[in-house]
Amino acid sequence: MNTLVLDRRLSSSEKITHSVHEMLGERRGNWRALLGLVGPGVVVSVAYMDPGNFVTNIQAGAQYNYSLLWVVVLASATAVLFQMLSAKLGVVTGHNLAELSREHLPPALVLGMWLASEVAAMATDLAELLGGALGVSLLCHVPLLPGLIITAAITCAMLLLGNRGFRPLELAIGVLVGAIGMAYAAELFLSPVAWSGVFKGLVGHELPDANALNLAVGIVGATVMPHTLYLHSGLTQARVPVRTDAERTKLVTFTHREVGITLALAGFVNVAMIIASASAFHDHHANVSDIQDAYRILGPAMGAAAAGLFLVALISSGISSSVVGTMAGQVIVQGFVKWRIPLWFRRAITMLPSFFVVGAGINPTKALLSSQVILSLTLSLPMLALVWLTGRRDVMGVHRNRPRLQGVAWAATAAVLVLNATWVLQAFGINAVR
Repeated sequence: MNTLVLDRRLSSSEKITHSVHEMLGERRGNWRALLGLVGPGVVVSVAYMDPGNFVTNIQAGAQYNYSLLWVVVLASATAVLFQMLSAKLGVVTGHNLAELSREHLPPALVLGMWLASEVAAMATDLAELLGGALGVSLLCHVPLLPGLIITAAITCAMLLLGNRGFRPLELAIGVLVGAIGMAYAAELFLSPVAWSGVFKGLVGHELPDANALNLAVGIVGATVMPHTLYLHSGLTQARVPVRTDAERTKLVTFTHREVGITLALAGFVNVAMIIASASAFHDHHANVSDIQDAYRILGPAMGAAAAGLFLVALISSGISSSVVGTMAGQVIVQGFVKWRIPLWFRRAITMLPSFFVVGAGINPTKALLSSQVILSLTLSLPMLALVWLTGRRDVMGVHRNRPRLQGVAWAATAAVLVLNATWVLQAFGINAVR
């Protein structure tokens, strides 16, 4: 009876930790404990369906129909690989990527990584807040500035849930992720989809012209986000403290499964975005590239329900990804310089670029694209550090990357960095792809 009373006094996060510890000590896990492990992958998956993805996916579907679907599949596979490495790093070492980088890398390089990460955090928040603000503005028929204020207020309120432990905030983000997924699943039913073309686009490797290649580079380059590489290791580092090597091995296995499932679902959402955009815009509005224009065209083309679902997905994406971006910023600054900045202060600092963009009258879609370029520029260091650290025996012990996995990770890193460099050059008007 006393145990039952004590259990009722525990927070939801503490109950999950207890149930997972019990499960790790058994030969077979119960489904409730396994559900307790679901959370970090859901949080990180937001980065793969954020407003930046909306922009690239709208352009891909409108201009090239279903031809670039295979690029999303490739980008999703790459994301799964790197998020598995990040999650494993946190579980095995009990530290996050920023902390281990500070411990093992030269101070000058660490300083550069931290400053680049702070710039990336602002760029991330710029994209997420503007995306949510666009959705609120279009839904409520208000100017962009009030939409930005509403979006910022909602994200700040959500962040306060973190004071109650990790679970309430994870559940809130999970609800928004579910809203995005269901909205685009419904969009598929409302869209006149040519499924034979979808299948061809998923399994083929067609790039109709140089512009399609540049857009494919943008899709891949914007998918592997630097802040999520830091965040995932931070979410797993102390979520369930392990007591034995056997528990650590089992927890790594479960974590890999959660990452695979959640990011596969995020990949499905991205695929659905391109399919819906291709079905709605390709035949008659192939030049659409602006989120606001896409919404205005969507209603007459596919009906009010389709336009409403688009806004639900966009608002949910903007709010959830903004919350996740702030969480990543906290992990980064605490890991690199051991500063614990009040959440409201950090939120205010990272929101400043968004208010500047709106106040200056800059086109929000162009600002979104510019933020993705900044993220690409800051991606190389965390990717290289992650692969290097997870391949070291003195850091990971028996859980270090096997030679074959390490080779794949280095090859994927090189490919993504080349694609990002190509995209950045293109963004500055240098045609690196002919």
